Amino acid sequence: MADRSPRSLQSRLLLAVLGLVLLAWTVAAALTWHKAQDEVGDLLDAHLAQTAALLRLQQLDELDEDQLNEAPDLDKHQHHVVFQLWREGQLLARSKNAPTEPLSHQRGRGFADSQAAGKSWRVFVTQGREGDVNILVGEQQSARQDIVRASVVGMLKPMALALPLLALCIWWVVRGLVRPLRQLGAAVSVRQPQSLAPLPTAGVPPEVLPLVGALNDLFTRMAELLVTERQFTADAAHELRTPIAGIRMQAQVAQGATQSAERAAALDATVQGCDRATRLVEQLLQLARLDAETATPDAAATDLGRVAHMVVADLQSAAQARGQQVLLQTPGPVNIHLTEPLAQVLLRNLLDNALRYSPDGAQVQVHITAASAGIPARLCVEDGGPGLTNGEMARLGERFFRVLGTGQSGSGLGWSIVRRIARLHNLRLQVDRSPALGGLRVQVSW
Repeated sequence: MADRSPRSLQSRLLLAVLGLVLLAWTVAAALTWHKAQDEVGDLLDAHLAQTAALLRLQQLDELDEDQLNEAPDLDKHQHHVVFQLWREGQLLARSKNAPTEPLSHQRGRGFADSQAAGKSWRVFVTQGREGDVNILVGEQQSARQDIVRASVVGMLKPMALALPLLALCIWWVVRGLVRPLRQLGAAVSVRQPQSLAPLPTAGVPPEVLPLVGALNDLFTRMAELLVTERQFTADAAHELRTPIAGIRMQAQVAQGATQSAERAAALDATVQGCDRATRLVEQLLQLARLDAETATPDAAATDLGRVAHMVVADLQSAAQARGQQVLLQTPGPVNIHLTEPLAQVLLRNLLDNALRYSPDGAQVQVHITAASAGIPARLCVEDGGPGLTNGEMARLGERFFRVLGTGQSGSGLGWSIVRRIARLHNLRLQVDRSPALGGLRVQVSW
């Protein structure tokens, strides 16, 4: 079953406001009905008591007990109120529409609700002046409800007739209130896909302004990202062209070589070019994954010491080929909040750069310090290379930036990867000159 599309904001506002208005109108009608019942009941009770008082002023002792007296029918509304006069269980007189059975069997003076002749009555009971005649003045409950109903309908009918007009006014107001959102949607829908210009904020209501501001910030970040990616693509294409050209040249040399030694040297250079190209592609993929990744502050703890042992073991053969020595100092397990793959990438790039730019036979030191007494865990990598000037240190992390004159091959992406991991996981990265070895010292603090 297909999901129904969500209602528009205008429809939801209309339904909510109209629903509240209808609810308020219903509550008001119920309160009006209740209040009208009380007011009309009090008024009609007073009318019954007043009628009984008028009957009490009559000479009731002169009524003939042998003959039933009926009051004449003088008005069309007279049937709403009836009376009875009783003496010692005998009906002396009654109004024309009054039943012959007692309206109420109440003895004392006051109001009572009763049943007589199959109808419900509201009755006021009192005694005549002599005290031997009971006066009962009653009114049908249905007549009272008719009066209440007519009163309430008379009050609520204008309000009911005004409801459609009120709904139209609410629709017009809501439609005007959401017009800025429709205009914003129209402005976004007609934009070209490549357009990243900010949306105009003139005349935008304060409630919509944060949305427009967020969209403009998004357009600005997208524009910056697009510029960066275009530059990155151009630089990557340029960097890949160099090893590919070298591989082609060495392959041509191998094709034209007449001696086995010359051919072997050319093939060896070809393999080295392939290795450099592979390393460059791997670093480009690492950067692409890091750019798409979000920070994971709740990542499981990783033992930095164990990761350092693995990375040093992987690079040990390359270091020994140049007579270099890697010294690792770690107090044991040092847990950090960083995934193990990223920890390996971070340490591998730092150690690879240290070995690459250190001379043959140099020493590279890796120190790991555990967190204690408010001091964060720290990774320190020092090398015995030529080091960097302050200007070159400031440019570390720029993609494809390499220090010229070192004689070492590289893509200039290692430091970009390290900087990206540090920014992604709020790591503190400090670069200066090593006081012990004279080369570069890199400290990473969690």
